[in-house]
Amino acid sequence: MDSSVDIAETVGRSEYRTVNGVRLHTIVAGNAENPLVVLLHGFPECWLTWHRHIEPLVDAGYRVLVPDQRGYNRSDSPRRVRAYRTSELSTDIAELIASESRESAHVVGHDWGGVVAWDLALRRPAVVDRLVVVNAPHPTAYREHLLANPDQLRRSWYAAVFQLPRLPEYVCRLGDFRLLEGALRGQTGPETIPDELLERYKHAWSRDGVLSGMLHWYRAAFRYPPTYDRNRISPPTLVFWGVSDPALSRWLAVESYHHCVEGSLEFVSAGHWVPHELPDRTTASIRRHFTTETN
Repeated sequence: MDSSVDIAETVGRSEYRTVNGVRLHTIVAGNAENPLVVLLHGFPECWLTWHRHIEPLVDAGYRVLVPDQRGYNRSDSPRRVRAYRTSELSTDIAELIASESRESAHVVGHDWGGVVAWDLALRRPAVVDRLVVVNAPHPTAYREHLLANPDQLRRSWYAAVFQLPRLPEYVCRLGDFRLLEGALRGQTGPETIPDELLERYKHAWSRDGVLSGMLHWYRAAFRYPPTYDRNRISPPTLVFWGVSDPALSRWLAVESYHHCVEGSLEFVSAGHWVPHELPDRTTASIRRHFTTETN
């Protein structure tokens, strides 16, 4: 039996939603009448990024959806790189929100999930009530730093390697996914990503087409870079940032904050995997942002 299903049953229902031409496996929890929250994971994870956050948000009075995004775990993994354009990824989430018969939702994203959240807020601001982005830079801020900041370019070396065909999949699979395990545990250790959770991730990575689907997010961003009519984020936004992130400079957080019309910035003593490292602090900040009065 799929162990990720076991844990799903403890925090909500495991469902499939067909959106934008793909089936997204989604964890659904909470009263259908309550305010809606969508939690978005990044690379190389799946919905399990947020497994410790679902119950507290439901207890606080929210309806919660946590999808495996396209290419990940139990969701569809299209074969073509083009299918992973950022605009397609954010359309998935807009239609997932609509599948709840809602016009909008609070959206929270970590890592690549944050990239999708930024994109959704830029393209469809009316769909996002409030936005929380965890260690993921605003797209304009990231592009500017890559062009002008050698330190950030050095930190992002792996994204260039992922552009190669087939070889990254082969390397990621070596040694029982040693590279991906190192990415998750290299900074935090087994106390943050325990063995049981790591085994669930490995099961997800072993599914047909998943490694390529995950890596295609990087390839599509390089081949089909998104363009926008605006740079400013209009929904009230919290930029929540672990200051010890080895891949992303804290200055990206500051620049991202400056792209928000109504923004707040919170630094925490953590690395990149903030939802795992500081789950209680992260949930508390999310809840506070959802309820703080805006200007």
